[in-house]
Amino acid sequence: MCTVFAYGGRRLDEAGVLSRLELTHRRGPDGQCVTRMPDGGLMAFQRLSIMGLDESGMQPFCYKDWYSVTNGELYGFRRTKEDLMRRGHVFHSGSDCELVLHLYEEEGVDMFKVLDAEFASVIWDPSAGFIAARDPIGIRPLFYGHDADGAPAFASEARLLIGLCDDIKPFPPGTYYRDGVFTTYCDLTKQEVRQVSEEEAARGIRTRLVKAVEKRLDSDAPLGFLLSGGLDSSLVCAIAAKRLSKPIRTFAIGMEEDAIDARYARQVASYIHSEHTEVLMTMDEVLSALDEVICCLASYDITTIRASLGMYLLCRYISRETDVRVLLTGEVSDELFGYKYTDYAPSPEAFQEESMKRVRELHCYDVLRADRCIADNSIEARVPFGDLDFASYVLSLDPSIKMNRHGKGKWLLRQAFKDGGWLPESILMREKAAFSDAVGHSMVDNIKAHAAKLYEGTAWQEECLKYPVQGRPYTPESLLYRTIFERHYPGQAGMIPGFWMPNRSWEGCDVDDPSARVLANYGASGS
Repeated sequence: MCTVFAYGGRRLDEAGVLSRLELTHRRGPDGQCVTRMPDGGLMAFQRLSIMGLDESGMQPFCYKDWYSVTNGELYGFRRTKEDLMRRGHVFHSGSDCELVLHLYEEEGVDMFKVLDAEFASVIWDPSAGFIAARDPIGIRPLFYGHDADGAPAFASEARLLIGLCDDIKPFPPGTYYRDGVFTTYCDLTKQEVRQVSEEEAARGIRTRLVKAVEKRLDSDAPLGFLLSGGLDSSLVCAIAAKRLSKPIRTFAIGMEEDAIDARYARQVASYIHSEHTEVLMTMDEVLSALDEVICCLASYDITTIRASLGMYLLCRYISRETDVRVLLTGEVSDELFGYKYTDYAPSPEAFQEESMKRVRELHCYDVLRADRCIADNSIEARVPFGDLDFASYVLSLDPSIKMNRHGKGKWLLRQAFKDGGWLPESILMREKAAFSDAVGHSMVDNIKAHAAKLYEGTAWQEECLKYPVQGRPYTPESLLYRTIFERHYPGQAGMIPGFWMPNRSWEGCDVDDPSARVLANYGASGS
């Protein structure tokens, strides 16, 4: 991952920007640069070298009168680069992000419609000032705000804007900003429903997911894979193992005393012959990391924080103990194919509406978690299930065939890979288990006990009432998270829509804890 920062006002100078960039040093540890624009604005970049590893790939890039900073991966960029070179464009680095300004010359802001990329980009054009854009799912982070003079500011992380902007907001995915106006260039949730059989849908899913993984294997830096032992990450690893000529490197984590997912990850690693590493964590490590994790997340959401603790500690291990600098993950699948609670969807229309809502909000929850846990440990995240062609296809399928009609969630995804020896049958048909639970039930149970003890004898319910109804803490655990969040991001709770929870309006889903463990259909998921 890398850090982008752009500011159009006069309240910061180069030294002030450099001071702020200390907060995100681990996001781009391989170098940083601050450049003043001709109009007085500033652009800055912190680099994690992934494509084009030498100094020529440092940003901001400058081409003619334009400047750009981009955190992202432009898939298929080698072919696009060759096409641009045939049209007379000259490049000076091996970085895929150098293409941005050349594409801007050819297409203007329409280029965002055709990018096959996970990206957050800011361009400075003397005729328009800052132009900013973000990929349609929001896999790469971007925040924005305005200073007291109304000047715009953009940054990869909200903490870079604290004290500069009063109201910090996540940049909306699938949009670009120009002349103070946000324009939607891609809305994945507006798909024309296609009527196909389950068999045809399964074939389409398999073909597209294989391609999505393949394109994400292109890296000049060493690759690794997060492997929980669940269906989604196991499929990503299985596809990569078949496509690469040497064993892939997989990593799993669990609690020292009751790791659940780790044993399934072991089975997958053995089956696909990966070079596997298993990390065990203690409760002391979890609690010690809590403040650091919430600070890097910029979230108070219960689900996001619980699921981030194991992921963050695993990525910290990978960063410290290996040379891996790119990790493929299994995020986004739940929002496309359904989660345990979507078994309770009262109709196909309700299932589809819920799926669309979750996709629109992904950048505030699971995708945010993946970026921050991985990037804060100087590694890049790549998300095959978030591939634009793949996600668009799944979202376009008739929701009636995506619902749990066979007594097994994600039926289409399982059917897509039932033939070909991709995974053991026991893994392919394994019940869904939430990552925050499956690292070991003791983790969440002990966090709850820790918070209860912390607020023992206090009027913690009254403390909760100090916060607005939207996102108001309602347990000692959620109050602990919110207290830490407010210490790092005072008054910025609006960055998160609220708590990620099952749809309370559905029968069987009116629960007070976001864990799937509280649902009646959880069954043997966590065993």
